Amino acid sequence: MDDRLTFMDATAQAELVRSGEASPGELVEEGIARVEATNGALNAVIHERFEAARHEAKAASDGPFTGVPILLKDLGAPMAGEPIHYGLRVAKEAGYRAPRTAYLVEKLQQAGFVVLGRTNCPELGTTITTEPLAYGPSHNPWELDHTTGGSSGGSAAAVAAGMVPVAHANDGGGSIRIPASNCGLVGLKPSRGRVSPGPEPGEASWAGSTIDHVVTRTVRDSARVLDVLAGEMPGDLFVAPPPARPFADEVGAAPGTLRIGLLDHPPFSGFVGHKETREAVQGAAALLEQLGHKLEESHPAAIGDDDFQRHFIVLVATAIVSDLDHWSELLGRTIDPSEMEPDNAIFHALGSSIPGATYLEAVLWFENWRRRVASWWAEDGFDLLVTPVLAQPPARLGELSEPGVGQERVIETLQYTAQFNVSGQPAISLPLHWTTDGLPVGVQLVAAYGREDLLLRVAVQLEEAAGWVDRHPPFHA
Repeated sequence: MDDRLTFMDATAQAELVRSGEASPGELVEEGIARVEATNGALNAVIHERFEAARHEAKAASDGPFTGVPILLKDLGAPMAGEPIHYGLRVAKEAGYRAPRTAYLVEKLQQAGFVVLGRTNCPELGTTITTEPLAYGPSHNPWELDHTTGGSSGGSAAAVAAGMVPVAHANDGGGSIRIPASNCGLVGLKPSRGRVSPGPEPGEASWAGSTIDHVVTRTVRDSARVLDVLAGEMPGDLFVAPPPARPFADEVGAAPGTLRIGLLDHPPFSGFVGHKETREAVQGAAALLEQLGHKLEESHPAAIGDDDFQRHFIVLVATAIVSDLDHWSELLGRTIDPSEMEPDNAIFHALGSSIPGATYLEAVLWFENWRRRVASWWAEDGFDLLVTPVLAQPPARLGELSEPGVGQERVIETLQYTAQFNVSGQPAISLPLHWTTDGLPVGVQLVAAYGREDLLLRVAVQLEEAAGWVDRHPPFHA
């Protein structure tokens, strides 16, 4: 393998092709070699399509990422004729394959990316650790007995270990930002409606809280891939306001002096933060002050409203009922809830007991709640909010999936991310802290709706100040 490519970002790899220093086929072969060298220990890639990738590299589209290898998460982003199982044992056993290709996959291929395979994820993407019974746990390359996070955990492990420079991810309650935090990566969740979920039905999923993008090692890759994926497609229910200029142009642009709120402890009552996550936020605040920004201990009070968690569980539980009905239709038989993992079966039972009026009550409650959250930016005059991504460093495998107690630990850990799925705001996880044991801890920045441009400008400032691109996990290709 060419060691130069292991931690070279997608932008730099694409430049090798443009300059003639490498061919698309060579980049793809190197990516395949890195997957083969590391996946046995990490279990990040669960569906390989190496021969198809070799063929596609010969005819890769001429775009900003010609020949650059990429991986797709096994949840969302279907490719016609290719396996996709959403972490479900029943889908795996049936050998299910997608009937059509998602718009975002078409856009990635048009940009020149070559898909090497699919990455591991928890069943239906409903938890923050990647340990599905269907495919087994993914392992964190910073410490193999720790979780990668979820639900885009396989993608994050693959990028962190150097298999590929960028991998598809999606986020309904933190599933881009959490794996990025646990694996030392950049994870940008775009604004609602920025990336089309079509043509598969999906915009109503979790009441519009889900969104697709990628996990990367550099901010510039995140910006450039967002330029590829962003944009309205026919029939989209949610459409974010178009940016004033390409997101790539925000990389290196001066953000000016910003007013930034700081939250370093869990906003929900009854929970206690972790020393390492507080230190991560305080360290980020110190960097931001050095960069000339104004920091205040302030946050939208609504993100700590204890009713939020109750209503969010309504969204998730009813979605699982809908998901199981959908997969029953796809597989041509009625799937019994007992065929799901125990925690999802419990969610299904809860969702089946929730009347339609209760679901609509939750949706309407969130409408008023979103206005309360947005007012902190619009009326109180803040530009950004800084928080931890999670309430603790990466857990050991098994801690968040242990029957009977795992879900309580998930709720205790999941304090800062789901709120901004429901609000629709863009948020980014940046690898700004490492524990004394060498585990990464991400810091979250949140902007007003539609302001990915501001997040990217500040993220580049922090990237240059912190120098995380030179830190690599002990286990890598």
